[in-house]
Amino acid sequence: MQAMYQWDFDNGEQTVWAIFAQFRDLQNMEWVDVDYFQELFFYAVENCADIDARLEDCLDRPMARVDPVERGVLRVAAAEMLTRLDIPYRVIVTEALEITKLFGSDQGHRYVNGVLDKLARSVRSVEYKMHEKKPDQ
Repeated sequence: MQAMYQWDFDNGEQTVWAIFAQFRDLQNMEWVDVDYFQELFFYAVENCADIDARLEDCLDRPMARVDPVERGVLRVAAAEMLTRLDIPYRVIVTEALEITKLFGSDQGHRYVNGVLDKLARSVRSVEYKMHEKKPDQ
């Protein structure tokens, strides 16, 4: 998320590789799967227009008006939801909420939760339906 945030604010001044290298070389990556970080970050950047288009259907405002931290979280979570079918969408949403609680606005996690719930309903419809509560529950 932090790399996406930097990329979003950078306006093309640094290459995606430069931002990735900066995080890889200067951040504490001891507990990070660097290959996974690279895969997800590059996918999110390279497919940002498609990711934003999918997210726009779930938003109540234009993407440009979404808080920058929440925008980064949403883009990374959407990238993960679209590419990593081996990871349950609920895990992706939970991680996104935890990150938003740490770095986002006071109630940003609620917004992120609502947007990602709508996205999951769309892009993970079969999995989503398996977890839907039945009316009698």
